[in-house]
Amino acid sequence: MEGLFSGWKWEPPATWPVIRTIDMHTAGEPLRIITSGLPPIPGDTILEKSAFFRDHYDDLRKGLIWEPRGHADMYGAVLTPPVQPDGDFGVFFIHNDGYSTMCGHAIIALTTLVLETGIIKTGRANRPLMIDAPSGRIVSRAEIKNGRVEKVKFENVPSFVLHSNKYLDVEGIGKIKIDIAFGGAFYTFTDADRLGISLDSKDYSSIIDIGRKIKKATNEQFEIIHPGNPGLSFLYGTIFTGKAQNQANHSRNVCVFADGEVDRSPTGTGVSARAAIHYQKGELNPGVTITIESILGTTMGVRIKESIDFFRFNAVIPEVSGNAFITGRNEFYFDPGDPLKNGFIFR
Repeated sequence: MEGLFSGWKWEPPATWPVIRTIDMHTAGEPLRIITSGLPPIPGDTILEKSAFFRDHYDDLRKGLIWEPRGHADMYGAVLTPPVQPDGDFGVFFIHNDGYSTMCGHAIIALTTLVLETGIIKTGRANRPLMIDAPSGRIVSRAEIKNGRVEKVKFENVPSFVLHSNKYLDVEGIGKIKIDIAFGGAFYTFTDADRLGISLDSKDYSSIIDIGRKIKKATNEQFEIIHPGNPGLSFLYGTIFTGKAQNQANHSRNVCVFADGEVDRSPTGTGVSARAAIHYQKGELNPGVTITIESILGTTMGVRIKESIDFFRFNAVIPEVSGNAFITGRNEFYFDPGDPLKNGFIFR
């Protein structure tokens, strides 16, 4: 059929908005990076830019993340100029239910993209990337061999435990033991074995259902407050922890976030918060790397670079590692006459 398009010269009408993207994945979790076609996004901070996009261009988020261009588990990144003088770029994150304050799998993918494709030159005496995210400054480094990024390591924002060893009453389940921790976003953590669910794909629907119930109950029974930034003060999702299926790994993470999205990766912010939990409980020392699996069996590493005092919390600076791959390039059209141009979602 290639010959059918050999002389094809069609272009979309000038009245159709066009948005171009690069698609990637980190440990199986998708990332759609918008490369052109967006209007200006003002704001003095990344949180302000994200809020402006939400208030003025949210139809673009839905159109790019939801069907028919995306799906219920699609994830995206919007690049911006940096907001700090020494920054390389800024970024905020979009998903099926809105906007995220931090995303580890996106940082790994973006670092891979800008260095492997030459957007940012890899010389500069191996200087790390300085990335401005809604949660704060992220410092990212890449291991490059023969022009390919083999691994990315990034230093996350201060991560800490908000509530430890608490009990939560969950509708239809009863009382469960939880921790609530921050790793760029807040999560409720609970042990999957105690709930009688496995953390592989056959329990996918149950994981979503129970994860939503836990998130709802947490919001009803606990106050989620970030001590340094009110814009970060909300619960992003539920993370189930369990035994690793690969004996070489430490454990398994399955994250349910936004409106029932299941992270295919171990969740970069999630493993950061895990590091803070293990540190507080005396289970992880600084400098020791643990490898955490996802629902797919893909992995991320995390280690504690240092412990710090963060407001009233004994926090840690986690370093998360992983790798990412480019999967495609897209040119999306928004036909003004299309009644579904702004997308739809089934969950």
